[in-house]
Amino acid sequence: MLDLLIIGGAAAGCSAAVYAARRNLNFKIVTDNIGGEVALSGQVENWPGIKSIQGFELAKQFAEHVKAYGVEIDEGWRVESALKKDGHFVITAKNAKSEEKTYEAKSVIAATGIHPRHLKIPGEDEFSHKGVTYCTVCDGPLFRNKTTATIGGGNSGLESAIMMSGIAQKVYLLTIEPNTPERKFGFPTGEDVLIDKVRSLPNVEIIHEANTYEIFGEGKVKGLRYRDGKGEHDLAVDGIMVHVGMVPNSQFLDAEKDKSGQIIVSQKCETNIPGLFAAGDVTNLPYKQIGIAAGQGITAALSAIEYINKLK
Repeated sequence: MLDLLIIGGAAAGCSAAVYAARRNLNFKIVTDNIGGEVALSGQVENWPGIKSIQGFELAKQFAEHVKAYGVEIDEGWRVESALKKDGHFVITAKNAKSEEKTYEAKSVIAATGIHPRHLKIPGEDEFSHKGVTYCTVCDGPLFRNKTTATIGGGNSGLESAIMMSGIAQKVYLLTIEPNTPERKFGFPTGEDVLIDKVRSLPNVEIIHEANTYEIFGEGKVKGLRYRDGKGEHDLAVDGIMVHVGMVPNSQFLDAEKDKSGQIIVSQKCETNIPGLFAAGDVTNLPYKQIGIAAGQGITAALSAIEYINKLK
């Protein structure tokens, strides 16, 4: 019987693990992969104490810090369920071979993060990994000196276009928002520094009020189709980067969630199930930032420690 099982190995999970280790808890981390979305973040310039670092390197440092405490990490396991039974939790996980593993723990921290939202349009699934990608950092270099389109009007879309401007010959950036100051020139949720940079890049063309409705090609992507106020248009591109938001990885839990699937937590990262805590991007905290996720992971760990002490 573990004191604690931490599900997830990115900023929130690793931060929780450091604090759990310092309190000598009997615990493990189980995670599909180390780093999560942090490892796919590209250049990170808002982590305190480090002016600039690649997300992959930052995630690597998180893992190294945790392993320095001798923490056991079961990597490559996706949790399927976490049910409370007879006063403790029974957690089941599977790996890529469909092998199953069961854990028992007095408390659980869900730090499972988020995954990319899909457009759900014709051609998207057909051309996935054949020109369609949800990770510009991973796949952007494949389109060197070619023409690409990034779909999305948030920070991730802006960062994608900026990265591709240094790789591709031509970059289209499609946003459903209008080109007005009130809507921050098509990027109402974007950071001003990113918006200014994108608008200044000579090889990036922003297409406003664009609703993408189809991806087409032959064996691989050849283009996309979108609608705007002027009608329907074909756009010839070699690669398409989809950045239209994220979906919480919360489906395996019975905890209370909001309409988007985010786990509802208190200020102490408590869920509605005693002993089950949640931290990071999977929660209903409004700002999805690495620093905030790390802070929530610490809060969840301290709350779990308090919960365990009361059991004793």
